[in-house]
Amino acid sequence: MADQSDVRAVLQYVPQFRGRIFMVLIEAGLLPEPAVAETLLDLAAMEDVGVKLVLGVLGGDVGDLYDWTLECEIMSARLSKGLGEPGAVEEAKAILGRGQTVVADATSRDPLDQKVVDFTLGIGAVKLIALLEEAILIDGEPVPAVRAADAVKLAASPAVTGGGLLRAAAEACQRGVPRVHVLNGRRQGVLVDELFSNEGVGTMIHADSYREIRPLREEDVPELLGMIGRSVRRTKLVPRTYEGIVEKIRDYHVLTVDDNVVGCVALHEYPELGTAEVACLYVKLSHEGRGYGRDLVLHAENLARAKGIPRVYALSNRAADFFRDRMGYTEAGKEELPVARREQLEASGRGSLIFVKSMADGKPA
Repeated sequence: MADQSDVRAVLQYVPQFRGRIFMVLIEAGLLPEPAVAETLLDLAAMEDVGVKLVLGVLGGDVGDLYDWTLECEIMSARLSKGLGEPGAVEEAKAILGRGQTVVADATSRDPLDQKVVDFTLGIGAVKLIALLEEAILIDGEPVPAVRAADAVKLAASPAVTGGGLLRAAAEACQRGVPRVHVLNGRRQGVLVDELFSNEGVGTMIHADSYREIRPLREEDVPELLGMIGRSVRRTKLVPRTYEGIVEKIRDYHVLTVDDNVVGCVALHEYPELGTAEVACLYVKLSHEGRGYGRDLVLHAENLARAKGIPRVYALSNRAADFFRDRMGYTEAGKEELPVARREQLEASGRGSLIFVKSMADGKPA
């Protein structure tokens, strides 16, 4: 039985992807048949949820791969022209307009060469996905997301494998392709694992904001309540309500990955007392261990500095080591709390530890 969180992770992308055009390149002549076969089954599933697909064949027999698509019940049609030939974009748009998947010959020396990028831009694809024998690795591992603006410098590092691909992907983004995914085509199931999860399994080069911390919006509140509900039950935190969060919505910020909320933090201010509370710090279980908690706390601290608040405090039991050892907070007594907050803590019976930090102790991050 599929894990419930896995199902939710997939479903959250369905409305985002429906009706969008993806350009998918595959080195069919170099990749093992089982990986190619599973990729085609994944493409069939994506077609079923309304993704419009163009399958560009890099090497191998285009006719043979086209036959495979029919075996997988993909509603495909072959492009009569090669990518880069006059009329190829118009023909591809006509096929997509009929609700069919395009199968095209994309053979070239460079899988992300100019004619491929031109074609991708011409058909209005929001993703250019390359399933290749060669992948982009940094210190031997794929990096989930790289900003196009950082890619050229990064590609020059000796720690990078596939620097040429990284530069070509960054150039495609700079020319207008929103996202370029370079995947290890030998890995079975890599396409779905990459596209239907926040972090992915390959390397995505992006031109837009893939990961950001932004103010909470009212439409985010149900997601926020769902995230913190587990922590409320396990650690006896004061339950929060929809109305209570909306009342103080300006205090809350969320961390999003690919437009999906994965973490939160709040900064409750006491300006007359020269302090603020870093509160409601939470990162989804599926996204722990990536430094997101630290990013959220630093964001709250920067907000405090910008507002001229000289110190902040946090209440915690389970995250005591995090605040003390990683964030530079100092354990303090209850006298450090605003009176109203102290009374609330005593009434709750939680016995949380209190940590404080002067905003003069560090520079804005």
